[in-house]
Amino acid sequence: MWNYEKRLQYPVNIKTSNAKLAQFISSQYGGPDGEIGASMRYLSQRFTAPNRMVAAVLNDVGTEELAHLEIVSTIVHQLTKDLSMEEIENSGLGPYYIDHTVGIWPQAAGGVPFNACEFQSKGDPITDLFEDLAAEGAIV
Repeated sequence: MWNYEKRLQYPVNIKTSNAKLAQFISSQYGGPDGEIGASMRYLSQRFTAPNRMVAAVLNDVGTEELAHLEIVSTIVHQLTKDLSMEEIENSGLGPYYIDHTVGIWPQAAGGVPFNACEFQSKGDPITDLFEDLAAEGAIV
């Protein structure tokens, strides 16, 4: 069970719109290494964890990733707030805008929508750990 605090883990207060930056940051929301994939990865892997302590850690990390998701979506929202049509067209945000206006929708910066193929849960603790580390950028 989760308890939701109605505040961001880290406050976001962007004053200037920037459509191009919003495109790039949106990939951290729903891109291949984004926060949705990270949260789903850990929250899915917890069910086959080798013991309750590991499951609890995976649950905590998955919940933390949800908090990051909220921060990133707030950043994208504030960067796209009050954009003019000219700014949207000149930034390359036009195709996204046609489908979603300035709504927050999970996709990579290249326009590829988020899907469950972005993360893995194999049920083997070592395999899952390697996948987690690779997704976090810890394996070179």
